[in-house]
Amino acid sequence: MIVEKEWLVQRLNDVDLRIVDCRFDLKNKQLGFQQYKESHLPKAVYFDLEKDLSSEVKTHGGRHPLPELSTFKRKLDEAGIKNSDTIVAYDGGEGSFAARFFWMMKYVGHENVYVLNGGFTSWHQVSYPVDEKIPTFEKSCFEFDIKEHMLASYERVKLFTERKLEQTILVDSRDRIRYAGIEELIDRIPGHIPGAINLPYMDGMKDSSYLSNEEQITRFNHLDHNKEIIVYCGSGVTAMPNYIALKQAGFTNVKVYVGSYSDWVSYEENPVETTL
Repeated sequence: MIVEKEWLVQRLNDVDLRIVDCRFDLKNKQLGFQQYKESHLPKAVYFDLEKDLSSEVKTHGGRHPLPELSTFKRKLDEAGIKNSDTIVAYDGGEGSFAARFFWMMKYVGHENVYVLNGGFTSWHQVSYPVDEKIPTFEKSCFEFDIKEHMLASYERVKLFTERKLEQTILVDSRDRIRYAGIEELIDRIPGHIPGAINLPYMDGMKDSSYLSNEEQITRFNHLDHNKEIIVYCGSGVTAMPNYIALKQAGFTNVKVYVGSYSDWVSYEENPVETTL
């Protein structure tokens, strides 16, 4: 799931290696692509969070709904990414944008996909090679094998809030202030989905890198491996590092509620909880 920069730099010339730049800034949505054009890992292609890894925002579905699968396939084909490729995704070191791409590739059935630990920042700090050229590749025909078990629907989360899923744990990946309902600058109402526990995704990272598998095991040692775990955040982006962290810790039944809190509160009748 995670590779170190030392591993990647030794494999830059592998013919079946593909690198994907996922840098993005939620406040300056053009910045990621600007940074990519200025400097990126050799032969990396760019995937934009909102243009390539999300679809149009509607009344429901959250602020970053999944893209139409046909649209995502077209992007993969245009980038020349094949089912046989080993793919490494990176962002600026936040972890969440590369993790979104990682999860989506797993969702469409691609096993050999990884996140670069530390992202571009860590890579650049040790002066590993970068490039300004925007590469082109021969068009491919990527075939999907959708893994529906990785996705938690709104309906399933609603069943959880109605106490109809006793073998499910709902995890809110946002920071504690937003979970508690102390502050909410984005979504309609502060708080969290009823019954959710708070495990901020940033607790699974240090200095822009994921904690070790052993550290993640310790972090999640209070959770039951026999239960289904559904992770969410504000819009289905920062939940993704928690998905990876749970997998690091050996949990097998992990799903993502991609619509997340922004989808939940788009239904005005839905209750929320606070810890105030």
